[in-house]
Amino acid sequence: MKVCLIGAGRLATNLGKALVRGGHTITQVYSRTKESAGKLATLVGGEFVDNIGEIDNRADIYIFAIKDDALRELVPQVGRNIKEKVFCHTAGSMPLDIFQETVCHYGVFYPLQTFSKTREMDFSNIPCFLETNDQTAYSMLHALAKTISNRIYDLSSEERKYLHLAAVFACNFVNHCYSLSGEVLAAHGLPFDVMLPLIEETARKAGEMSPLEAQTGPAVRYDENVIKAQTDLLNHEPYLQEVYRLLSSGIYQYALQHSRQ
Repeated sequence: MKVCLIGAGRLATNLGKALVRGGHTITQVYSRTKESAGKLATLVGGEFVDNIGEIDNRADIYIFAIKDDALRELVPQVGRNIKEKVFCHTAGSMPLDIFQETVCHYGVFYPLQTFSKTREMDFSNIPCFLETNDQTAYSMLHALAKTISNRIYDLSSEERKYLHLAAVFACNFVNHCYSLSGEVLAAHGLPFDVMLPLIEETARKAGEMSPLEAQTGPAVRYDENVIKAQTDLLNHEPYLQEVYRLLSSGIYQYALQHSRQ
């Protein structure tokens, strides 16, 4: 298929490379800055443009991989002259009907993963969640997804909001805890890489048993002496201390609640 990428950030970069590997052609790459569009076009091919009015009608599918607040602005500008093609966005928290007033065939193509421009991703293992307004859009997006991923699911906008929320807990909040861990280590001259074996084993266990079963540490067994001692260590770090208290209480209460079920 011929694909136009609207956006040149982390998701657009990884998705564009996966689409090319899947045998598709990138016709154009749009970004607000010519530099960003040019860098991605160099990787995936196609013309690069920084003027939204220069997006043409050559593509079969127009993929919006941009910030949520830019979607409402750019969709009407692109779609008003290309109404019959298939449009989709890649956002976890934006509804399907953002396209409703502009184009005929549209959908959502949401890959559930965290992306970086410098890391090569194996898209075949990334779950891709689809939602469309009609069979034309579904046939096109499902066929596109099958060429890059082995895990394709249908999911409504309402359910996708909760999927995205769950991902924030599993990824963004966890990564913030890594940052806090690194801060504690750095303050005492220790490198963060001493945590990597622990992080890797924790992730492996989450794939082999439920996270509830895998939970360890002083909070789950409510070891008050350890919890108090570690809380006291953070007396001069009120934010870290508050996070520690909140998470420790949450872990204990969650385990207690589920032990009664």
